[in-house]
Amino acid sequence: MTSLPLEARDWLAGPGLTGLWAAVRKRLEGNGLQATGALRLSSLTHQEREALSLLLGRTLTGTAVTVRLDQLDARLRTSSARCGLVEVLNALGPPLVDRRAARTQAQARRDQVWSSFASALGSSPLTSVEWSRPWFEALRRAGIPKGVEPEIAVRTLHQAVHILTLLFSPDGSSRTRGRGELAAETTGTAHGLDDGAWLTRLVLRGIALAHGTELPEDAAGRRALWRLAAVTPDEVSSTVLSYGLRPEGSSWREQALRERSAHGAETHLTLRDLCHTTLSIPPDTLVRICENPRVVEAAADAGCTKPVVCTSGNASTAVLTLLDTLATAGCAFAYHGDFDWPGITLANRIFGRYAALPWRMSADDYERLVAHTNAQGIPQLSLAGLPVAADWDPNLAHAMTALNVALHEEVTLDVLVKDLA
Repeated sequence: MTSLPLEARDWLAGPGLTGLWAAVRKRLEGNGLQATGALRLSSLTHQEREALSLLLGRTLTGTAVTVRLDQLDARLRTSSARCGLVEVLNALGPPLVDRRAARTQAQARRDQVWSSFASALGSSPLTSVEWSRPWFEALRRAGIPKGVEPEIAVRTLHQAVHILTLLFSPDGSSRTRGRGELAAETTGTAHGLDDGAWLTRLVLRGIALAHGTELPEDAAGRRALWRLAAVTPDEVSSTVLSYGLRPEGSSWREQALRERSAHGAETHLTLRDLCHTTLSIPPDTLVRICENPRVVEAAADAGCTKPVVCTSGNASTAVLTLLDTLATAGCAFAYHGDFDWPGITLANRIFGRYAALPWRMSADDYERLVAHTNAQGIPQLSLAGLPVAADWDPNLAHAMTALNVALHEEVTLDVLVKDLA
C-alpha cells in the first residue's frame, strides 16, 4: 500500500481542498474507484481558488473550475504525494467504498437467497399446490426486510416452506396444533411464530393464498387465518376486564356472567371465552368504557349495576373483540379515560371505532375537575408531550393546554361510580 508523505498529507488535508475531496470521493465511490470523468466546482472562495491553483498547476481567476479526474490523478502521481487519486483519498480517510461493487455483491447474495428458496420450494410437496408459485413471487416482490442477513433469510424462508408443508401436507397427515407448539417444532422456540416476526408474515401470506383470502392487517384477522390452517393461537393469556354484563342465553358461560354480575363481581374474559360465548345483550344497552382497572374495582366495591368494560390502557385484541361483539349486538358506548395527551390519543381510537359518546370527557368536565382537585389540595401534575386534539370536543385540547394539568381517572372515581350505580 502506497504511503502518503506526511508533509504532502498535511497540505492536501487543508481547508481549501475540502470541497474538492468531498466531490471526488462521491464520484469515485459511484464509478468503481476509477479516476475518470470530470467535476464542475462552483462558488469557489478565495482560499479554495488559491489551493486549487497550486494543486492543478494553473492559475484560476474565476469562481468555477472543471477538474478532470485523470489529469488530477496524473498530477498527484508526479507531485510530492507520489501516489494516485484513490490512494490520496484513502490516506485522507475514511477509506473509499466501491459502492458499485458493493451493490453487485449485494444483488448476488440476494439472488442466492431466492435461488435457494426456489430450490427448497421445488423439492417440497408444496410444489404441487397451485398457490405455491404465486406465494414465491409475492415474497420475492416484497423482498428481504432491511437488516436481515442472507444466511438468516435463507434459514427463515426454508422454515416457512417446512411449516406450510406441515400445514398443507397432501397426504392428509396435517393435524390441529397450537401456534407455540408449531413454532417450537419448526424453529426451536415457542416464540418463533409470534406476531410481527418475518417468518410469521411469510407463513400467513401462504395460508391466505391457500384459502383465497387477503392477508389481514389486524390481530383478530390474523388469529382467524391461523385457525383456517388448523393452528390455534393463544386464546387464554390475553384478557379483558368487564363488570355487570348480563347476556341472555342458557349456556353455562352466559349464566356464569349473570351470576357474577348479580354478586357484584368483576370478570376477566379470555379470547377463548369470547369465541364460545354468545353475548346476547339487549339492543341499545349503554356500556361504559374506562381506561383504568381501578374504575371497575370501585364500581364492584360500591355494588354498581351498570355494565362497564376496561381497556387497561391501549385496547388489546381481547378488549376489541369484546367491544366488537357488543357493538354487533346493538350496544351503545360511552367512554372515559385519562386527561393527558396519551389518554386523549387512546380515547380517539375508541371514539373513532365505536362512535362512542363522551363520558364526562368534555372541556367543561376537565375544567371542573381541575378546580375540584386544586380546592382539595391534590398535587397537580403537568402535562407531558405534544398536545392532541380530542375528536369529540374541539375545546378540550385548548383547555388542557391552558391549564396544563394532567388528571387520571383515579381522581374522579366518586363521580364515575355514581354514574354506574
